[in-house]
Amino acid sequence: MIADKVDFGTEESAMQDYFRQGEARAAALGNRGPLRYDADGHVHADILNSYREHGFYVLEGVIDPAEVEEARKDIHDLLDRLPTDSQSKLDRHGRPAATADLPNPVVFWTKPLGDPLGGTGATNNRAAVRMIEPEAAADAPKEVPMLISGLGQFSDPALRISGHPGLLSVASALNGEDFVPFGDSAIVKQPGRGGSFAWHQDGTTHWDSPDWDPEIHGFNFMVQLYPCTSATTVWFVPGSHRSRADIRQLVEQAGGNRLPQAVPLICEAGDVCISNRQVLHGSFPNTSSDWRVSLTIGFHRRASVEGVTANHASGKQVFYDSERVERRAEMISYAIDARRRRFPDETPFVYRPHADAGLTFAWDAEARRRSFNYQARNLFI
Repeated sequence: MIADKVDFGTEESAMQDYFRQGEARAAALGNRGPLRYDADGHVHADILNSYREHGFYVLEGVIDPAEVEEARKDIHDLLDRLPTDSQSKLDRHGRPAATADLPNPVVFWTKPLGDPLGGTGATNNRAAVRMIEPEAAADAPKEVPMLISGLGQFSDPALRISGHPGLLSVASALNGEDFVPFGDSAIVKQPGRGGSFAWHQDGTTHWDSPDWDPEIHGFNFMVQLYPCTSATTVWFVPGSHRSRADIRQLVEQAGGNRLPQAVPLICEAGDVCISNRQVLHGSFPNTSSDWRVSLTIGFHRRASVEGVTANHASGKQVFYDSERVERRAEMISYAIDARRRRFPDETPFVYRPHADAGLTFAWDAEARRRSFNYQARNLFI
């Protein structure tokens, strides 16, 4: 499905200039390369240092093309089984939708080319200013899916990617061997319809903590199932993870949404971006003819979440006791086992908190039952 061609209207020329200039800025950073290890088997310090300098890093070619294709097909199958809109329980074929039996919504919707969060006060008021909203094509639906949370219960290929030993080795290097999950989702930008994420920083809880440092709010992997262009991708302000940004002031100084310091995340399918949750980032509506599907898999230091009271995405305060953290961390070992079954010749990652406790996890029918609605235990900080 490709929508009728759309553009940014009177802003089209300025947006295309901005895209080209951003690509040049991104190419000059040099924060990309294959996943490498040192002689002791640790993630290479060059990767960690570059990530810590810029707030993001592109790991090139981590996911094999065959696995990318498998995940891509599975996500499109899931999209075909989603509700037709935010109020429906049926898919476009009239069947019960894939997410219909969950007690809480897991699909985040937007009007085509819209910005559903900017300037609304939602998600703890992280996104202060609305993005540009071009006019959608006449044939566009009322709403399109933008994000699907708790992805592992709907997609085995996505779950297996979250158990990738290379990615989990990076999580351990950044957050310690007792790292825990934040959440996982698919970000979907349909051609000519995908909405925007207004400029924001993800972390909200620990900015004033006496233990604050630039990595206290964790990080996300962004696993790309399609090439990312400047028109489809997320944009970062390099180095902005070191302090809390005044987004409204930055937008006023720029005279609009086109922040002059920002760079686009340019990727090939199979590349994985490590993104600090404190880095200032956002994305523009997708007026292009290209898809973007990113599997977003987040991790925290255990010390950042255990025993913490946080303002949840729902607006309610939630206390993260050890039981909640442990239950959410089960998905790491389920993902490792799901991957082991699919790729028996690959050396699985060893998740030390479970291995050291003698715990074993099998991705079977009981595990699927136990993981039902697991995104309700996500650890938002």
